Amino acid sequence: MKSTELLSPAKNLECGIAAVNHGADAVYIGAPLFSARTNASNSIEDIEQLVKYAHRYRVKVFVALNTVLTDKQLPEAERLIRQIYNIGTDALIVQDMGILGLDLPPIALHASTQTDNRTVEKVQFLEKVGFSRVVLARELPLQEIRHVYSQTSVALEAFIHGALCVSYSGQCYVSQAVVGRSANRGECAQFCRLPYDLADADGNILLKSKHLLSLKDLNRSEYLEKMMDAGVSSFKIEGRLKDADYVKNVTAFYRKKLDQILERKPDYRKSSVGKTTFFFEPNVEKSFNRSFSDYLIEARQTDIIQPDTPKSIGEKIGEIRKISPSKPPHRGGFSLRLSNAENLNFRTPSNSPPVGELEGASISNGDGLCFINKQGELQGFRVNKVENGFVFPAEMPDLDVGTVIYRNFDFEFDKMLKQKTSERKIGVDILFSEIENGFSIRLTDEENIVVDFEIKHKGTKARKVEGAFENIKTQLSKLGNTIYEARSVEIETKEIYFFPNSLLNEWRRQAIEKLDEIRAENYTCELRKPSDKTARFPQKTLTYLGNVTNKRAEAFYQKHGVEHIEKGFELQSQTDVPLMFCKHCIKFTFGWCPKQSGKSAPKELLFLKNKNRSFELIFDCEKCEMQVRV
Repeated sequence: MKSTELLSPAKNLECGIAAVNHGADAVYIGAPLFSARTNASNSIEDIEQLVKYAHRYRVKVFVALNTVLTDKQLPEAERLIRQIYNIGTDALIVQDMGILGLDLPPIALHASTQTDNRTVEKVQFLEKVGFSRVVLARELPLQEIRHVYSQTSVALEAFIHGALCVSYSGQCYVSQAVVGRSANRGECAQFCRLPYDLADADGNILLKSKHLLSLKDLNRSEYLEKMMDAGVSSFKIEGRLKDADYVKNVTAFYRKKLDQILERKPDYRKSSVGKTTFFFEPNVEKSFNRSFSDYLIEARQTDIIQPDTPKSIGEKIGEIRKISPSKPPHRGGFSLRLSNAENLNFRTPSNSPPVGELEGASISNGDGLCFINKQGELQGFRVNKVENGFVFPAEMPDLDVGTVIYRNFDFEFDKMLKQKTSERKIGVDILFSEIENGFSIRLTDEENIVVDFEIKHKGTKARKVEGAFENIKTQLSKLGNTIYEARSVEIETKEIYFFPNSLLNEWRRQAIEKLDEIRAENYTCELRKPSDKTARFPQKTLTYLGNVTNKRAEAFYQKHGVEHIEKGFELQSQTDVPLMFCKHCIKFTFGWCPKQSGKSAPKELLFLKNKNRSFELIFDCEKCEMQVRV
């Protein structure tokens, strides 16, 4: 049976526990140092708490130590990795191959997406040198994922949701080049989220102040089964900078999606245990998003950028239908024609009445709405009141009939996420039986782990047989304050006995404690795979794109057949090389792709300009890629 894994992000311990409680099969979290998100580092003590909590549900914990390192940093990294291993972490996510030259404990290694994993040859090599999992480049379409899977046996992990980098991960140097903040060291200044003018070689402005490198967020919720069939075993949610509410909502959303698939695919199973019950209906449009894209999973698309804003735009609500004049005590309001009724749980025809006339209309006081204003910028406002079919903002913005309105903050949904939103329980079968010297409580959990708790006690025959029998069942099944729930309770005794509730409760508690102990003892972590010293790297030359920033990484590649190795970008000053490598292509987006449309750009040389900075765009049509350079 094939195992599938829903992998959720954890900014901190709180987020990690939220991920487990909302159905994650695994959680990834930043190490105290050397994580690709410097603002999401965590102490060893917090990671250890998360490990203990997660392992009870057989949820794995992976620690990200996925930056490139200097020679001076390697000894500290080695010490840190040993601590990470000693607290029971399941795997280490790494980018720097210098780590493989350290004196490592036998912790499993995952190759971060920062290692630029987009070819069969690269994945094959990583498998040979001891990686038990490879995180694929987000740009790989289904057919290429399928091809990688057919030629390898290593576990494949792929992103399904969250923010997208416009450049191939690990291959973006613009932040380092311009402001000295390396994306490969977790300090990206996010130049891809800035507004740019698109100019030609003559200085003509073709587009003014648009976010031309800011990709929409990833959402592959409709492709999970196809990805599963293509060979993906771990489905990764991006978001180690997101808060606990984001983690709850998005994890729950994908848990439900995957469970629906698993119900009809008996040859697959989830990799953790415990049934998750949700007390809300998850909806990813209500969490931070820049609108969504499946990002080239089946074919190229022209609408993968969000040119108007890099901020969260939320869910589309509808269009302005009517604007009311300002009348005391209100400062003007508007009514809406809903255009996203399905997501709002509305059943309305296309000529829907104003929102206030709809039963169950969910726009409420405190909601945050937004729109693209006449200057082409995202503008937001807070709802002050909803009355008689009209929405009254706290301050009425400059709106026109037909303006599209989005909601990027749902007050009621946010309030609901602050309450108890889920419960995760492991099923247990309980058998209460009579033995030679007393009684026994046998517990059998979902993994068929069996615990026998024996009780030396002489039973007293019950006067009220039926009531005593049912009381034993009732008391033994009271597992509400534990991580378990009773799937069944059986009683096998010669007589029907009476036991005080206090005794039954104490026996149940001790039996559960014993089950906890045995389950903890039975948990084992995957160990690091052996490395094939004869494996050859697919290239004999490594440029700055190899991200080699220490002597151990250099020695690693030399040992595996690389003959010429340049220093990593962070160790040398280069301004005449590409700083971004993008599958997103501005020519394709605006219909100027000679391969697709037969049309060409107004001028072949194009530039992105922001304030006093100018970046040249280079188009490699053979590879169907766009490069950005100073």
